[in-house]
Amino acid sequence: MTDVAIIGVGLHPFGRTPDRSGLDQGVYAVREALKDAGIQWKDVQVAYGGSMDGGDAEAIVNQLGLTSLQFTNIWNGCATGGSSLSAAHNAIKAGAADIALAVGFDKHSPGAFNPDPASLGLPAWYGETGMMLTPQFFAMKLQRYMHEHAISVETLSLVAEKAFHNGSLNPGAWRRHALSREDIASSPMVCDPLRKYMFCSPAEGGAALILCRGDIARRYTTKPVWLKAAVVRGRHYGSFEVYSPCIARELAPSATVTAARDAFELAGIGPGDVDVLQLQDTESGAEIMHMAENGFCEHGEQEHLIRSGVTAIGGAMPVNTDGGCLANGEPIGASGLRQIYEICIQLRGQAGKRQVPNNPQVGYTHVYGAPGVSGVTVLQR
Repeated sequence: MTDVAIIGVGLHPFGRTPDRSGLDQGVYAVREALKDAGIQWKDVQVAYGGSMDGGDAEAIVNQLGLTSLQFTNIWNGCATGGSSLSAAHNAIKAGAADIALAVGFDKHSPGAFNPDPASLGLPAWYGETGMMLTPQFFAMKLQRYMHEHAISVETLSLVAEKAFHNGSLNPGAWRRHALSREDIASSPMVCDPLRKYMFCSPAEGGAALILCRGDIARRYTTKPVWLKAAVVRGRHYGSFEVYSPCIARELAPSATVTAARDAFELAGIGPGDVDVLQLQDTESGAEIMHMAENGFCEHGEQEHLIRSGVTAIGGAMPVNTDGGCLANGEPIGASGLRQIYEICIQLRGQAGKRQVPNNPQVGYTHVYGAPGVSGVTVLQR
């Protein structure tokens, strides 16, 4: 079976760039990835990418060059980046290309996303109860989870404090100012128990990856990162997801549980083998819940792990070393690939002040998109 390696990574800083369109930020990221891989645009044989508000990803070829490249637009909510990577990975494994590109970018206006329920085929009551505002869904799910597993409100502040500290060490992050747990706990309430600084914000940015067939990877780099699994899974009937009308009881495992299980099986490893990981943290509670859903702890163990520093950069299970969505914001098309970028930098030992110690060998990423799509990757030096 064909091995796949990541040989080039590129990132446009996240945040706000008034003089540059979302598409321009995607182009910037691609050029950085090409430079990192030591190849030219004409060498790329197939490409996948997506954006919510930044424009059609296929239009990127107008700026990079018309080479007859097959470029497929992908949109899968917050899982767009993971889905693009999975498609590029599969194209190489299938023998359709030797070198592939995955790119994501976006440029969102400030404010929360609030789509019309009817546009997603949902009943009117769903919007009338306020559930179409995703912060309200996150808060309702989190309230139940905290009650069932004895997670304290202070733990939410500890997660955000870690995120902003890590972001302060990351030159590509939007929020580069560390905040104390007291600052976070005293910020305005948005949706109980979640406060202002416990949420990520719609943002701007771009990220790109160059993948290639494993047997030619060392032609381009001395530090290939091996893509051991790239899995995207949808929801089961009866699972409790964003925009899902099934909110009374959870009758089936989430898409995240399924994606994580399948990714570990494909990679031939378990959660205990992972040295550094990125988990979707649209808000503080999401990181907490996703720690267990991805198999890195039991439900209810998170508070002890977080309080004891296990998830810090120097801990045994460092989570979101670049600040995650909380510090970077979430340009939806780019967010999942930003996670992969960070893991590649960590495994190469190039993360500077936020570098995980002890020579990490295995990384993991997880992204979750409405209405219940999860993308998981396992990466190895």
